[in-house]
Amino acid sequence: MKGLFGRLGRRKGPAAKTRSPEEDQLQRQVTALFNLLGSLYGPDRLVLKASKLGALSLIRSSSLGERVLALQRLVFEDPNIDVVPSDQDIPSLLNEVEEEIADLLARKTVEDKLERKVSEKMQERHEEYIQEIKLQILKEDSPDNAQTLRKYAELEKLEQRQLSRSAAELLRPERLEDVVGQDRAIKALLTKLASPYPQHVILYGPPGVGKTTVARLALQYARRLPHTPFDEDAPFVEVDGATLRWDPREVSNPLLGSVHDPIYQGARREMADGGIPEPKLGLVTEAHGGVLFIDEIGELDLLLQNKLLKVLEDKRVSFESAYYDPDDPGVPKYIKHLFEKGAPADFILIGATTCQPEEINPALRSRCAEIFFDPLTPKDIERIACEAASRLEVELEDGVAELIAQYTVEGRKATGLLADAYGLALFKSKGKATTIGLGEIGEVISSNRLSPYVKVKGSDEPEVGKVFGLAVSGFLGMVLEIEAVAFPARGEGKGSIRFNETAGSMTKDSVFNAASLVRSLTGRDLADYDMHINVIGGAHIDGPSAGAALVAAIVSAVQGIPVRQDTAVTGEISIRGKMKGVGGIQEKIYGARQAGLRKVIIPAENAADVPPGLRGIEVVAASRVDEMLGHLLAGPLKGKRTLQEPLAPPRRAIGG
Repeated sequence: MKGLFGRLGRRKGPAAKTRSPEEDQLQRQVTALFNLLGSLYGPDRLVLKASKLGALSLIRSSSLGERVLALQRLVFEDPNIDVVPSDQDIPSLLNEVEEEIADLLARKTVEDKLERKVSEKMQERHEEYIQEIKLQILKEDSPDNAQTLRKYAELEKLEQRQLSRSAAELLRPERLEDVVGQDRAIKALLTKLASPYPQHVILYGPPGVGKTTVARLALQYARRLPHTPFDEDAPFVEVDGATLRWDPREVSNPLLGSVHDPIYQGARREMADGGIPEPKLGLVTEAHGGVLFIDEIGELDLLLQNKLLKVLEDKRVSFESAYYDPDDPGVPKYIKHLFEKGAPADFILIGATTCQPEEINPALRSRCAEIFFDPLTPKDIERIACEAASRLEVELEDGVAELIAQYTVEGRKATGLLADAYGLALFKSKGKATTIGLGEIGEVISSNRLSPYVKVKGSDEPEVGKVFGLAVSGFLGMVLEIEAVAFPARGEGKGSIRFNETAGSMTKDSVFNAASLVRSLTGRDLADYDMHINVIGGAHIDGPSAGAALVAAIVSAVQGIPVRQDTAVTGEISIRGKMKGVGGIQEKIYGARQAGLRKVIIPAENAADVPPGLRGIEVVAASRVDEMLGHLLAGPLKGKRTLQEPLAPPRRAIGG
């Protein structure tokens, strides 16, 4: 370009030789300005620009004025400039052109710098966009990466490695017919569940008697009946109320469901980007159309129980969130449905608990039918042990099942002991065990530091001053040994009564009531005796039900009359000699059977509480204390009876 403008700018012929130094300087200045324009626009663009502005012929002119005119048109981009400057005007015009070119060069420099920055930013954005596209493609094709795929491969490898069924799975009943000792409870549950109108139920009973197993099998039974509302795929959702935790702020509620807000609780990215809250469904919706089984429902948080009651009434779960906008077109249909209509939660609740009914929320109890599971008898434990041995395909030596029944009243514990003994037998025989003997089960009992469950046993030999009372702990009855001794006091009216304080204040009151009755029955004042009354084992007696036993023990000690040791008694006494009703009759009868007793004496007010079809024990109802003593003492009372009402003859037995 410099050569082109320099060549075009030279004068030819003789005139070039007469050009003055000033004119030659101006020529070089003009050529330099053309070269700047050429570097600014580029040769091709400059030629095109000159052609459009009618300056191409002027550039090639040998006249300095015409070339300056060409510069003016190019720099100012004005084709209407047509006055060829004179030699006197050329210097000033060149100054104007130079200033304009300087502005153009400065603008060009700034524009180039900006273009570079813009280009860099565009490149960065382009790379980010490409990266997002790649991530989106990977997400659509597969959300996995090399690390997650490796972990998945490890998980698949673990899935291929399986052990055989655990002992608990193998020994668990698979049919309702296999459940031992709960015929009444099973019948009651089926009548409430296998119906066109099933009811919510609470199952009460001691641990290890089959509440969970019966609930699961009862749903399987109900599924097969055409008149029940349960489909073949009706779910059975099981959860432990003791471990079910939730946040009162509703951040998390696995039972009823919660809402994951987009900002604080980590909703999915596509939801968070749009500020859309996402409801998370709970177990009540998972159990829709089936059964929600809550074990240890009495341990469930009280406020959560109240929320559950609301769901039971509405059969739906509602969701709320300050982030939900019903007018937002970006809200998915299912989220809109959940916020506006809620989630379905039409299920049958079956709760199981080892708590007493009075410990359960009254509002929950009022909405549920109540079913009580019976404690297992020694015969039930023996049968469970034999059936478990059959599943393990081993034989039991004589006495093994009976020995297990002495150390537990839980079916789960019985099968556990048998499984431990089976493992020990396999160890001893090097994997070829076919028989479980007394040695193996005895070694297991010893290693587990177990003691016999029933420590009190009845006998045929009457004893003076010793009486069997009855008490209840949880859902299990137990036999109390109450003993009394009486010594003549050092002086008349100087006697004292001593008893163990751990028995409780109720026992103290019963002792004083008994003292009044003994005086009425025998004519003897206990103030003339030093008497010591003891409840063996330090048991704490919450209620007044030991009153009848205390009267019998004191009378026996004072008069020396033996007491039958195959009979137990329970009942509150009044100072007028009446037997008053008490609670836990069924459990107490169970405890007496466990101890091998033949007879139980109860208040006449409790006659209706005796379970039907009772076998193996005789139950006698007595309305008065003297009537009770007639069944319990092995001899007649001595002395004058001064009770305000005549003695009543012994009542006939209720069952036996």
